[in-house]
Amino acid sequence: MRLSATRMFPLLLMLALAALTFWLERTVREEESVHPSLRRHDPDYVVDNLVYTRFNALGAVESTLAAAKMIHYPDDDSTELVAPRMVQTKPNEPRVTLTADRGALSQDGEEVFLYDNVLLVREGSAQQPETRMRTSFMHVVRARSLMRTDREVVITEQDRTLSGRGMEYHNDSRQFFLRERVRGRFESRAK
Repeated sequence: MRLSATRMFPLLLMLALAALTFWLERTVREEESVHPSLRRHDPDYVVDNLVYTRFNALGAVESTLAAAKMIHYPDDDSTELVAPRMVQTKPNEPRVTLTADRGALSQDGEEVFLYDNVLLVREGSAQQPETRMRTSFMHVVRARSLMRTDREVVITEQDRTLSGRGMEYHNDSRQFFLRERVRGRFESRAK
């Protein structure tokens, strides 16, 4: 018995329809198994008045992260902060406080991104006056006590002012590096 094109056509058409039906059924089941909140950018939880405290090995407070509101989105696993406030306290070192209008956390919580009206204040000590840094964005790497920005920053300390674009501040060593367009104003101190 010879197979001709006219005899094979219905068989091939039925196989193609069966494959299409199988594919459509699998596609519909996959979409049903994904939770609707994962297909949209809707929060899965919201925390009001968040306070997260981190302790060192001796049980002393190392840092505190507070926010008026924390919002988590499951579709991209992002976390947003409203009015965040970070405080780093280390023994025998001045307290460093960071505030901003809004922020975001990395997925592991080790990096904080602060946006809009960012203010860093390092408290003064007997050897060094209070320092203030203002910018529109700050990236904080908590484990390394590193704060950096690629935006304009203004640093004031008593009667001294430095400004520039792009900064890296190492809180442990108290060193900061301004990258470009650096300008300074130093007024003489009257005795």
